[in-house]
Amino acid sequence: MIRRQFLKSAAAALASFGLPLPALALAGATAPKKLGAPQPFDYATLKGQARALAQQAYAPRSTTLPPALAGLNWDQYQSIRFRRDHALWGDGDGKFLAQFFHLGLFFKSPVRMFELADGQARELAYDPEMFDRAASGLKPGAPLPPDLGFAGFRLNTRKDPERDFAAFLGASYFRAVGAEGQYGQSARGLAIDTGSGRPEEFPDFVAYWLERPSNDSDTVVVYGLLDSPSIAGAYRFAITPGEVLLMDIDCALYPRKTIERLGLGPCTSMYQVGENDRRMDWDWRPEIHDTDGLAMWTGSGEWIWRPLCNPEQLRFNMFADDNPRGFGLLQRDRNFDHYQDDGVFYEKRPCLWIEPKRGWGAGSVQLVEIPTLDETFDNIVAFWNPREKPQAGQELLYGYRLYWGARPPAAPKLAHCVATRTGLGGRIGFKRETFSWRFAVDFVGGDLAALAKRDATVEPALQISKGKLETVSCRPLHEIDGYRVMFDVVPPGDGTDQLDLRLFLRDASGALSETWLYQWSPPPKSERKLY
Repeated sequence: MIRRQFLKSAAAALASFGLPLPALALAGATAPKKLGAPQPFDYATLKGQARALAQQAYAPRSTTLPPALAGLNWDQYQSIRFRRDHALWGDGDGKFLAQFFHLGLFFKSPVRMFELADGQARELAYDPEMFDRAASGLKPGAPLPPDLGFAGFRLNTRKDPERDFAAFLGASYFRAVGAEGQYGQSARGLAIDTGSGRPEEFPDFVAYWLERPSNDSDTVVVYGLLDSPSIAGAYRFAITPGEVLLMDIDCALYPRKTIERLGLGPCTSMYQVGENDRRMDWDWRPEIHDTDGLAMWTGSGEWIWRPLCNPEQLRFNMFADDNPRGFGLLQRDRNFDHYQDDGVFYEKRPCLWIEPKRGWGAGSVQLVEIPTLDETFDNIVAFWNPREKPQAGQELLYGYRLYWGARPPAAPKLAHCVATRTGLGGRIGFKRETFSWRFAVDFVGGDLAALAKRDATVEPALQISKGKLETVSCRPLHEIDGYRVMFDVVPPGDGTDQLDLRLFLRDASGALSETWLYQWSPPPKSERKLY
């Protein structure tokens, strides 16, 4: 399956995570059936399984659904609901519940599920009684294998069994939410050869172990076994919901062969149209995106903001660094009026911040932007790529934290960019003789509010890779207690080669803002209307 088909189907299915489940009481809850005898299990056991798996030839999983399931359409599959009175841990007094996804539609390979309690693991059995299939068209007693298995799982609090705070479904994809309760971008266990020109590889979580939390625990621990043609891996997730949800992750990776482009901490998002890129602005809504920029906190301490785009052709960027402090795809614009979508609430979509727990060494944050025509295709990917390519037989150990919510835990002390707007350049009221493109970049925070009040001298440190700059200005914008930088970019000729822009604010004391980066490709000569 090509990347676009895979991501479009996965994004559509993941978007349904937040749909309410049938209101079934937990009273008289039925614990899921178990298979086999208990087996000792811990993270060391899982790493041993992953290492042994990597030493074997890769065995593709079955993607053949039983005929009764294979014929279901989207609406029929979505109508299959897990019965909450069969939830894992529903028969206890703890704070959490786990519920399962049925196989079908895009999710054709079963994922094994285990419960871990007191250091002992037992596999959970598929039971058709776990699911309400009445609206799906599946007849009661439809011939489904007794060992059909599950597609994935979701986690809820006992206080709110309808809205899940995390869900794992499809390949190695998972999502989570902060206090806003609105799903948006997704993360993956691993990305391989993303944006490389080679076919992208999508590793799978083939088994999960869900550890039964103690009654007073605020954290759910999940283990996952990852497998793909190039690599096997062991993962431990400690998931703590809250205002900002925290996932504390450790992973051990065992390559089967040399991997050209390994992506750690990959986050996947969607950007169709926004204030800086209106190429696909045919929709009635002013902006459509899960996130609007890539933020990076480098090992040297510099903060960088790169607004996202929906390019005409695939665009790949790498930002070299050594021991990054963090990076992530953020939704900084949280104003409903800028989206006007009262159905999917883009202003509530969570930011995702990746924070290494230990030094990741030399490498680069890599950003892939893929053209998209609509919002059903996740076209943005960001991840960390180690400089040294993984080799067969290695053990690679990584630890990092994922933060999901409206505001990442780390933020620049300097001013930060809150808006990037673009349009035709030139002086109002004067005939345009040449084509230019206008940029208006707004900054707030840090010392800017105080500087704006006294109309201090603040200047833009602005660089361009080629072409020239005109009408550069920097002035207080009192409406936001910040500053606005405006300038026109004049392309060097009739070509469409990409131009790179770099900007930050400064005064006599030094830098006042994070660094804003941008890439602009001039339109062909035939499309350069001067109006």
